[in-house]
Amino acid sequence: MINYIYQLINPQFFSIKLCDVNTDGKVLVRPKYMSICHADQRYYRGQRDMKILSKKLPMALIHECCGEVLHDNTGTFKSGQQVVMIPNTPTRKLNYIYENYDEKSKFLSSSDDGFMREFVDLSPDRVVPCDGIPPHIACITEFYSVALHAVERMQNFAHSHRDEIAILGDGPLAYVVASSIRERIPKAHITVIGRRVRKLERFSFVDKTYLAYDLPQDYSCDHAFECCGGEGSYDAINDIIKHIRPQGTVLLMGVSENQIPIDTRTILEKGLTVVGSSRSGKKNFEDAVALMQTQRIRRRLGSIIYEDAPVRSIDDIHRVFATDQDTPFKTVFQWNL
Repeated sequence: MINYIYQLINPQFFSIKLCDVNTDGKVLVRPKYMSICHADQRYYRGQRDMKILSKKLPMALIHECCGEVLHDNTGTFKSGQQVVMIPNTPTRKLNYIYENYDEKSKFLSSSDDGFMREFVDLSPDRVVPCDGIPPHIACITEFYSVALHAVERMQNFAHSHRDEIAILGDGPLAYVVASSIRERIPKAHITVIGRRVRKLERFSFVDKTYLAYDLPQDYSCDHAFECCGGEGSYDAINDIIKHIRPQGTVLLMGVSENQIPIDTRTILEKGLTVVGSSRSGKKNFEDAVALMQTQRIRRRLGSIIYEDAPVRSIDDIHRVFATDQDTPFKTVFQWNL
């Protein structure tokens, strides 16, 4: 079966690849709505090291997507059923490692073509039904699942005293992490520390917000999430180390292209646990879909979504990436190619 794949061949240059796909044992899904991630932008704008780009490209972008089932000869799903697709594709099962950290796993839009295709062929275990969730919200399921995975990891590592949890960052990642903590640890006092007043105003469901430069010297927290990435990681991580209480757990989630110097002396003195958290697995997708069935979560996630006009051509792909540069949170769009 011939598939049209819209590949980035060089930064800001796309080409259409025709590929004959073997559909045996696969679920065929027609992408309907997509969301842009910062990782997609870095590839699109060539903001990765050229050695990395030369190995990755050509490649179809996008790993946040929902669609409808075209055909499933395994009998798992019905034609027309709305589903979300899991970009992480493990090749083996290890009981002691999450599928998203297994070095043998592939990740669509990083080590294999993403969802910018006419249809996507996946194993049934990489597809999760999301009936009843509006598609412009369902398409950020992967993004929400990443936050749920991070909170799960914190709960696995952190000591039981979880009264005060801090989040460093005021972007979409910080927002979904705060939302996930509110659901998973409802009694926790959540403080978000950011740099932009207008963004912090969106966090209406947390207990306290601070601008980073106004953070009281005597502020302290039990555990903390770093959700800044980039050059902001340096200040965020060291602020956490300064203000976290002894034996707290630090979750690092922001991606930085450059090495970040951190205060290891204080990490040792306080006996901190530092945990890296990235991507997610099937269980996190299922948990995300279950939570998104509630009106409260849909309303909360909907407040950080900007829906751009549908994509009907390659010119439109360029348009949505440009739009995303000026969107403070998440840009989503209908895929009509």
